[in-house]
Amino acid sequence: MVDRVSALPDDILVSLVSRLPLKEAVATSVLSRRWQNVGLSTMTLRFDAIDFSIYNNLRHYFRQPKEFKEQESWNYINWVNHVVQQHRGEHIEEFRISFCLDSRFSSSINEWIQFAMENSVEMLELDFYPQVFASYEDYTFSHKLLGIGFKYLKVLQLRHVGVTGKVLECFLSNCPVLERLSVTSAKDLVNLRVVGSLIALKYLVIQTCLNLESIEIRDVNIVSLIYCGFRSTNLLISNVPLLSEVTVSKQCWQKDFIRVVFTQLSCCLSSIEILKLHIEGAAYNENPVLPLLANLKHLELLVAANYYRALHHLNNFLKASPYLQRLVLKLQLYQEGPSCMEIGEIEKAADCPHNHLKVVEIVGYRAHTSGVEHVMHLIKNVVALEKIVIDPVRTWRYPQGVDRPDTELVKEVKARDHAKQYLEAKIPSAVEFVCL
Repeated sequence: MVDRVSALPDDILVSLVSRLPLKEAVATSVLSRRWQNVGLSTMTLRFDAIDFSIYNNLRHYFRQPKEFKEQESWNYINWVNHVVQQHRGEHIEEFRISFCLDSRFSSSINEWIQFAMENSVEMLELDFYPQVFASYEDYTFSHKLLGIGFKYLKVLQLRHVGVTGKVLECFLSNCPVLERLSVTSAKDLVNLRVVGSLIALKYLVIQTCLNLESIEIRDVNIVSLIYCGFRSTNLLISNVPLLSEVTVSKQCWQKDFIRVVFTQLSCCLSSIEILKLHIEGAAYNENPVLPLLANLKHLELLVAANYYRALHHLNNFLKASPYLQRLVLKLQLYQEGPSCMEIGEIEKAADCPHNHLKVVEIVGYRAHTSGVEHVMHLIKNVVALEKIVIDPVRTWRYPQGVDRPDTELVKEVKARDHAKQYLEAKIPSAVEFVCL
């Protein structure tokens, strides 16, 4: 038999190996002399916790005493160091570190980042989620590393990394091809400026940075903005002609949330095609002044399903989005609502015909009157409706990969059965009904 795979050129073999999990990619180096440097030249280095041979799973890890966790962290450090020292490639497409690491391991982390930079890294991800009740500070990105340069860096993702607005601005100014920036849980981030036509950034994600006071975005060709926070961060946005996708979530129960958000986005409303908002804490305004969203095609709303004026909120958005084609409603139920809301039986709302909406997706559906009312209101008013999707999984609370508790699974089963037995019979035959 002829080994045709091993006869392929080195660059093709390295490309193939780079698509394997790290442990499997490195393991190929023992196949033969021909493969010795191939596996060690992989362009994808993902040091995920789940790939760490001694580290079985997160829940097992968190139950261990402090001494065990510290030893596991050093074992992880040694594993990464071993692979990095053995690496034979000259170019890295992706370098990912994901483990409970903090300021104690700064020296090793700095060396890894420098290694990645020297190998022309394109995607750098540092995910240092903290240990439960940790007493150590987050790893802080060293200013010295910025002087080396990230000439090829296209994607930067930071989670639980000590980074300031000044450091991020240096990244944006000194990374000529950096298009994607994502920052999550950065305690030191207070003010961020994304300003200047020379910045290549297209996608910006800022999440749960508790001390963040303001984000200024001006004179850039940004396409997508995602902001999720717990306080009233001031969004200062101007001259962003390409901004077409916006997500804003503020977990602070502002009853004037809708007015504030549309004011902050006023300069780009005419170009937005995808809009995702968490309005579950917003109060209905008797005299709403929602601006026209002429280009909006996809609208996603997280709502308080049993807020008594929920359908009035929905009508306002339908009126403001005449060319909307897809609507996603995430239904949240509350036993006792925030002070700005009245929870209970929802009011009927006037008819609000919509001529372009084709697909409606109801996420987090429950066998509750409010959920049924939302569905029936849309069936009655969406003239061009082609498809309705019922998904009982609350994806905003339990994203993919997160285990849902048994109580939640029971509710999902009941909701799914209710949708099939009760709702499906009320859906017009011309409308496709899908229950996930």
